[in-house]
Amino acid sequence: MTLHLPTAGVMRTEGIVDARYDYLYPLLHEWHWDRDACIRRIEAEGLPVPPKSSCVICAHMRSEEVAQLPRWVLRLIVLVEARAAPRLRNVESLWRRATKARPGSMTMFIRQRELLDPDEIDAIVAGASVDLIDFQRVAAAIPVERRPHMREWIDRFNEGVEKLAA
Repeated sequence: MTLHLPTAGVMRTEGIVDARYDYLYPLLHEWHWDRDACIRRIEAEGLPVPPKSSCVICAHMRSEEVAQLPRWVLRLIVLVEARAAPRLRNVESLWRRATKARPGSMTMFIRQRELLDPDEIDAIVAGASVDLIDFQRVAAAIPVERRPHMREWIDRFNEGVEKLAA
């Protein structure tokens, strides 16, 4: 099969045209495969179907995708929404606005579905933001090559929240 590359600026997906990039979607545009066709082909080869990839705090995540996330990711979602909440003016939170199927806040969804203990959610909302700001303030004063990695704070954050919720 020959793959014909589009010229720069040719629209290969809805609404996106940029002269700096070529947008290529060979499975969709050349082979005419949608997600279901890809899944069928993967299964036909006897391989496990990988989960849909996206950022774990993606505003476009569906409810069922959030419900399948590990606890440490759910905690980060609660943290991100708690940190953003004081500055939000035009949206409710990561999901922007509530729909008939879900609230506008992933934290509210996590609470409603009991994906995390309510005390754990409350502890994150009440204290983690302050701790994160302190970590960032201290880290900023340390030369870059010696700064602690954010992963260290996240590990401490998860340990602390687990202790508070216990």
